[in-house]
Amino acid sequence: MAGRGGARICGTPIETIRASTFNPAKRIRVTPTSGFSTSSHNLSRLAIGSIRRPTAEKRDGAVLGELRRFHSAPRLRKEHHFDTLKFVQRLKEEGLTEEQSVGLMRVLSDVIDESVQNLARTMVLRDDFDKTVYTQKVDFAKLRSELHGIQNSEFNSTRAEYERLTSELNRLNARLRDEIARAQNSFRLDLNLEKGRIREEASVHELKIKETDTRIESEVGLLKGVLESVKFSTLQWLIGVCTGTAALILGIWRLLM
Repeated sequence: MAGRGGARICGTPIETIRASTFNPAKRIRVTPTSGFSTSSHNLSRLAIGSIRRPTAEKRDGAVLGELRRFHSAPRLRKEHHFDTLKFVQRLKEEGLTEEQSVGLMRVLSDVIDESVQNLARTMVLRDDFDKTVYTQKVDFAKLRSELHGIQNSEFNSTRAEYERLTSELNRLNARLRDEIARAQNSFRLDLNLEKGRIREEASVHELKIKETDTRIESEVGLLKGVLESVKFSTLQWLIGVCTGTAALILGIWRLLM
């Protein structure tokens, strides 16, 4: 991993980290990954052989500049999450220069600060969490009581509506039974009246039929008498004709003889 330009930290070349660390106008932000290790031994193995060692004059000037920045600034010092001095000394023991050690320390500090800020944005305090849980419990209890009240009111209204519908249905059933009984009585009365009317008409028709039969019988008797008289008259006429014809034939026969 300590090749001539191929050494990397968290996927970023060390030359890029060095240039961005010591050039304030062009600084990059390195985000932590799960594979990043803060071990000084690993950092030294990554850095040795890939960063050129500066001259003694440049090294002394850089150290003096860093000391001025660390000790002569009147503003408050930044709070670190690890022992930066011990980390720098450990890197120097591994063979890195003061400038390189301070640069790597700053990069690691920025990474840790950004990680802590990200965690702080996604996490809450214990008091806030307890307060939120208590508020949710209170809201849930209130919601449960409201739901219970709504359920009871809905049940009571539903029960009252059911009783009202039951009474209305019973009333409608009684009314329907009365209407059916009234209709049946009316139908039976109409049927009896119709039966009586039919009987009367049948008796009238029977009387008319009997009268017709009597008239037919009387007419038949008269026709029989007329036929008998016509028959007797016809027989008398035939006998007279036959007798005259026979007498005429006998007379003619006698004349001819």
